[in-house]
Amino acid sequence: MNPWLRKKSIEQLQADGLKETGLKRVLGLGTLTAIGLGGIIGVGIFVLTGVAAATHAGPAVLLSFIIAGLASAAAALCYAEFSGLIPVSGSAYTYSYAVLGEFAAWMIGWDLLLEYSLVVAVVAIGWSGYLQSILGQIGIHLPVWAQGAPGTGDGHVVDLLAVLGSLAIAGLLTIGLEWGSRFNSLMVAIKIGIILVIIGVGSFYVNPDNWTPFMPFGFNGVMQGAALVFFAVFGYDTLTTAAEEAKNPQRDLPRAVILSLAIAMILYVGMSLVLTGIAHYTTLNNSAPVSKAFTDLGLKWIPAIISAAAVAGITSVLFSFMLAAARVWFSMSRDGLLPKWFSGIHPKFRTPHRPTLIIGVVTALVAGFTPISEVAELVNIGTLSAFILICASIMILRVKRPDLKRSFRTPLVPFVPLIGIVFSAWLIISLPPITWIRFLVWLVVGIVLYVSYGMRKSNLAQQQSTQETK
Repeated sequence: MNPWLRKKSIEQLQADGLKETGLKRVLGLGTLTAIGLGGIIGVGIFVLTGVAAATHAGPAVLLSFIIAGLASAAAALCYAEFSGLIPVSGSAYTYSYAVLGEFAAWMIGWDLLLEYSLVVAVVAIGWSGYLQSILGQIGIHLPVWAQGAPGTGDGHVVDLLAVLGSLAIAGLLTIGLEWGSRFNSLMVAIKIGIILVIIGVGSFYVNPDNWTPFMPFGFNGVMQGAALVFFAVFGYDTLTTAAEEAKNPQRDLPRAVILSLAIAMILYVGMSLVLTGIAHYTTLNNSAPVSKAFTDLGLKWIPAIISAAAVAGITSVLFSFMLAAARVWFSMSRDGLLPKWFSGIHPKFRTPHRPTLIIGVVTALVAGFTPISEVAELVNIGTLSAFILICASIMILRVKRPDLKRSFRTPLVPFVPLIGIVFSAWLIISLPPITWIRFLVWLVVGIVLYVSYGMRKSNLAQQQSTQETK
């Protein structure tokens, strides 16, 4: 067998996903949905709604969100089918291993490690900025040396809060997912509660005249807006990485994927309607459009609670993506593609503590000492690549294994997966060339590692070698 095409048996994966693996099964439908919402809803709801309206779509930005949501839903439905079919940690990495083979699985796992870790590092910097803003409003200021990474301001040495935030989340994930998921659920509840308050208060100040013209940039502008806001409506894939810590993965994972995206879309559309109703779209092209719009109405207390929602929202994003990165690393190590040492389970806390702590330290160093905003687009190309592979895998599996029992079925195959593939490919093409170059460099490093280690050391390679010697 070609080593690059070695595949895991779906039946064996299904059996593995339902047996005791050393991880604690503590996640129910609510906590899984909160992890998904933690990955989807961040600061973007307070920024992208206004920027997309002002520069691309006008009041029709709600259509941009709906189109982006439908495109994201196409991939989400494919993730939902896989999560019910293969209830094993690793998400897209594990699904690819079963359908496309070992090399494709390695490359998507390698890709996801970069994507999820970069999200943590980039978001930690934003978390620090909002928290410093809140502290400043009550008269607390960090020393200049602790306010940012070198090169971000005079006298800056380290972004201390970004470092501490990354390490704190890593510690929380290490000592136990049960307590960590409760903390994450609290953060998600706070940010959703504040978003609902903002939408509810804003609805009393809506002026329908602001919705005219509804589509000032035409339908092309709506589509450009959809491309911009698409990156605000993914993140649900993070919850599928924790399959082996779910109480009832085959039932709850598909439901949590769909629920988290549906709730997020309702909130995004509600915010779009209110924001473009209380302020003319031409005034929204700034770094804090929601805060400015409410301040202009005389509601000067709104920016303060937006900052609180932002801190809670970003904290849950940190939690969701660090959880996802650690579980992908754990799964790749357990399969032998990375050294087995990384897949050790903590004897007391029953968590994959080694990759969790390493990711926490690495992202803390990157966030604390590197101005990395320019590489954030790597997150987008990595996610879109995973979406394409997952959508394609659903179509392949429907043809090759129609007999498999599926707890959830993606509707209208192949049309729904094709929508996910086409939209993701379109967005990848629109990314700047430097993003492609950096992504390809990372993939080349991944190929070298696979050829020099994983291709020979993986569990399937060992099994194949044993069979050939008999």
